[in-house]
Amino acid sequence: MTGNLSVAANADHVLLLLLVDLVIILGLAALITRRLAILWIERKKGRAGSRLHGRLVALFSVVAVAPTILVAAFSVIMFDLGLEFWFSERVSTAIKNSRAVSAAYLDEHQQTIAADALAIAQVLNRGGVALTYNPSLFNSVMTRQASLRYLTEAAVYDSSGRMLARSSSFLLAFNPEIPEWAFERARSEGMAIMTSESEDRVRALVRLDLTADAFLYIGRLVDSRVLGHMESTRWAVQRYEDLEGSRFSLQITFALIFLVVALLLLLVAVWIGLAFANQMTGPIGNLIATAERVGKGDLKARVAGPARRDEIGNLSRAFNKMTGQLERQQDALLEANAQLDYRSRFIEAVLGGVSAGVIGLDDTGRINLANRMACDFLSSSSESLRGQSLTAVLPAMGTLLDRARARPQRLAQEQLTISDSSGAERVLLVRISAEVEGGTTMGFVVTFDEITQLLAAQRKAAWSDIARRIAHEIKNPLTPIQLAAERLKRKYVGQIVNDPETFKVCTDTIVRHVGDIGRMVDEFSAFARMPSPSMQPEDITKLVEQAAFLQRTAHHEIDFNLTLPGEPVQLACDSRQVVQALTNLVLNGIESIEGRHARDGSDAPRGAIELKLRVEDGNCVIEVLDNGKGLPHEDRSRLTEPYVTTRERGTGLGLAIVKKIMEDHHGSLLLKDRSSGGAIVSLIFPLQDEAMERGRQSPADEPPAITEKAAGHG
Repeated sequence: MTGNLSVAANADHVLLLLLVDLVIILGLAALITRRLAILWIERKKGRAGSRLHGRLVALFSVVAVAPTILVAAFSVIMFDLGLEFWFSERVSTAIKNSRAVSAAYLDEHQQTIAADALAIAQVLNRGGVALTYNPSLFNSVMTRQASLRYLTEAAVYDSSGRMLARSSSFLLAFNPEIPEWAFERARSEGMAIMTSESEDRVRALVRLDLTADAFLYIGRLVDSRVLGHMESTRWAVQRYEDLEGSRFSLQITFALIFLVVALLLLLVAVWIGLAFANQMTGPIGNLIATAERVGKGDLKARVAGPARRDEIGNLSRAFNKMTGQLERQQDALLEANAQLDYRSRFIEAVLGGVSAGVIGLDDTGRINLANRMACDFLSSSSESLRGQSLTAVLPAMGTLLDRARARPQRLAQEQLTISDSSGAERVLLVRISAEVEGGTTMGFVVTFDEITQLLAAQRKAAWSDIARRIAHEIKNPLTPIQLAAERLKRKYVGQIVNDPETFKVCTDTIVRHVGDIGRMVDEFSAFARMPSPSMQPEDITKLVEQAAFLQRTAHHEIDFNLTLPGEPVQLACDSRQVVQALTNLVLNGIESIEGRHARDGSDAPRGAIELKLRVEDGNCVIEVLDNGKGLPHEDRSRLTEPYVTTRERGTGLGLAIVKKIMEDHHGSLLLKDRSSGGAIVSLIFPLQDEAMERGRQSPADEPPAITEKAAGHG
C-alpha cells in the first residue's frame, strides 16, 4: 500500500498481487505434487534410492518450513504490535489535536478578519452619504483602513457586483467572483466569511448602511506553508480515521499476504529440496540398482552417469573397478569350469561307450562319477547319485570296498549277486581299484560287468549238450527194453503159475516207466534241437483261442476266461511255437492251481485262468493269469533256466522253452505275482510294421468279433 492511492485502488492491487501469488503457488504445487507422486510410485515399486530420496525431501521441507513459519508468525505478531502502537490512545490524541490546532489557526484568522471587517464597516457607516458622493475620499478611506489592518484586498460592492470603492493595494485587476450565497448571508446575518478555492487567503463580506445595497469586501493572504501543513494534517487525520475503521481488514490482508508469501517460500524450498534430493539420490539410486544387478549375477553392470569429483563419484568409480575385477575373475572361473566340463563330458562320453558300469569314488567312498550303464542299472541319474555313499547305494559292495581300502595296491575282484531296481537278481563281476598318489589313497574306481546272461547262456549251452547226449545215449536202449518187457508179458504171463499178478505188474511198470523216460528224452531233444521259427503273419487272437480251447476241453473243473480285442491283431510269428509257449504257460497255471488245492484243500477257491490280449506302445502283450499258489520267492530269477523247477515231477523245461521261443521272436517274458493270489506271466511281442500292413489287407470275411466267440467258449 503506497499511501497516495485510494483504498479501492490499494485493494485492487492487493487482490492482483494475491492472484499472481496464487497462480505461482498452484504451479509450484502441481510440479511438487507430480514429483511427489513419482516418488511415491518409485517407493511402492521398491526402486533403489526412493527411501533416501523421501527422507531427504522430508528433511529439506522441515528445514524450510520451520524458519518460514517462525518468520511468518513473528511478522504477524510484530504487525499486530505495530497496529496496536499506531492506533494507541496517545497517537490518536496527538493526531486529533493536530487537526484541532490547524482548525483553531484557521478560525483565528477568520475571527480576526471578521473583526477588521466590522471595524471598517463602522468607519464607513459613520462617513455616511458623503463618501458615496466623493469617490476619491471613499477610495482614500479604504486605502488607509486596509493599510492599518494589513489587508491585501478591500473594496465596496453592490449586490450586482459593481465596485463602488477600493483600496490602492487591491490585488485583483478585475472584480472578484463573490458567490451569491455570501450576499444572502450578509443580508440576513450581517457578515459572511469566505475562503478562496486554493485556500490561500481569508475573506469577509459585510453589509453597509451607506445605501440599501452596499457591501464591504476585505481579504487577507494566509501563509501557503501553513495552509499546506493544515491540509496535510486534515488528510492525515482523515486517513488515520479510515485506517482505524478498517483495522481488522488490514490485519486479515496482511495476514493473508504473510501466509501466501510463507506458502510460496515453503513451496520454493520444497522444490529446491526435491531438485537437490534428485541430484543427490540419483547417483546413489544408480549405484544401488547396479549393485542389485551385480547381486543377481550381472557382472557387466556399471554405474552410468557423468563423472563427478565428489565422494559419490569416487564411490562409483571404486564400485565399477570392483565389478570389473569380479567380471574378469568370473570369466576366468567360467573358462576353467568350461574346460573341466569339457573334460568331464569327454570322460563321460568315453565311459558311456563302455559296456561295463563305471563308478568313481572319492577317498571316503562317496560317488562323484557314474557312467550311463551304472545309472541304468541303479535307475538313477548321475546328479542324484553324486555325493551318496557306495555302501548306501549298493550295500553288497561294502565288503569289497573295504578290501580295496585295506590293500590299495591290489585289485579287489568278486562275483556278486545283486537285486536291481526292479527286484530281479543280476550277477555282477565287480572290480575295485584304488587311485594312489604319494602313498595316499585319492579315490576308487568301481567297474562291474553283468554276466547274468552270460552265465545263463553257458548253463543253457551246457544243458543243451547234455540233452543231446541223453537223447542219444538213453533213447537207443529204451525201445529194446520196452519191446522185451512187452514180449515177456505176452509169452510168459500164462506160464507163470506162482504169483502171476506180480509178474504182470512188474512188466507193466517197466513199460510205463520206459514210456515216461521216452517222453522226458523227447522233451530234452525238443529243447536241444528247437528249430528256428518260421515267421508268418498270423492273427494272434486265434492262436490265443486255440491254446485256451485245447486246455478248456481237458480241464472242466477250471474256468477259462478270454479278454480279446474286437478286431484281429496281426503278428509276424511262428504259430506252432506261439501255441506251444501259451500251452506251456496254461499248463503251468493248471499245475499251480492243483498245487494250491492240494495245499489249502476246501479253502482254496475254484480254479480260474484268464488270458488277456492287448496292443500297447507298439507291442502285442499276452497275459496268462491264474489263481494258483503263485511263484516261489527263492531263485525266482532262475525259473526260466533249464531243469529249474519247483514241482516234484517237473523237468524244468517249460519256462525255458517259452523263454527260448520269446528270444527267437525278439520278445520278452515277464513273471510277477498277482495281487489277489496266483501269478501273472506276460509275453511281449514287438509289432512289425510290415506284418501289421499285411494284417490290414487280410480277407474281409474273417470273423471280426473274436471276443464273442471266446465268451461263448467260456
